[in-house]
Amino acid sequence: MIGVLVPAHNEAEHLAACLRSLAVAAMHPGLGGEPVQIVVALDACSDGSADVCAGMGVGTVSVQARCVGAARAAAAGILIERGAGWLASTDADSEVPSDWLVAQRGAGTDVFCGVVDLGELAPQYAGLRSRFQRGERWGAGHGRVHGASLGVSTAAYRRAGGFAAQRCSEDVDLVRRLEAIGASICWAGAPVVITSGRVCGRVAGGFADHLAGLVAVDTPDLRRLTVACPPIHRACIP
Repeated sequence: MIGVLVPAHNEAEHLAACLRSLAVAAMHPGLGGEPVQIVVALDACSDGSADVCAGMGVGTVSVQARCVGAARAAAAGILIERGAGWLASTDADSEVPSDWLVAQRGAGTDVFCGVVDLGELAPQYAGLRSRFQRGERWGAGHGRVHGASLGVSTAAYRRAGGFAAQRCSEDVDLVRRLEAIGASICWAGAPVVITSGRVCGRVAGGFADHLAGLVAVDTPDLRRLTVACPPIHRACIP
């Protein structure tokens, strides 16, 4: 069984699109009928994220960690208990292509590290996509790590110790520990997961902060663009 884990903190705006894309990927004929279960880790959600999951018949686990690493670990733990032999990870503000799970299972490695690109952008961030694309490595062997496009065998995940309770870079931390135990890794240039281009992040030091830094190259006074950003997470391991 393939387990798909999705951490979410107040992601009702994007979550339905994410889950619809996962439902399509789960039905891909290339999986040969292998069952897929999705668990969304609802981390201190105060919006309609739980209702979105309930309406789409997707399983959840509720945590109050305000920490993406802890949320991923909680969902992974549920899926392992249910018998998942492979864990696929994405984010609630991302949409996976239909062959995403097929590519992971077909890689023949302990770990699958995919790439992401940006979805629709607000007009004021028109130059962000090209700046992001120029600054990233693409194609096979890219060396990038994104929790929005990551997969790992349950056996390797357990040997490496699983996701740590880090508020950001929990994906990079896990992959580095997987490398340390000699796990085989596929650095896949395709398929590409589409993720949010928001610069208002859920946590300091996360992907949105990286994008905000790229925007700041063209817009030094970034504060005026992010004045409406919600409070960021500062819980978990510093």
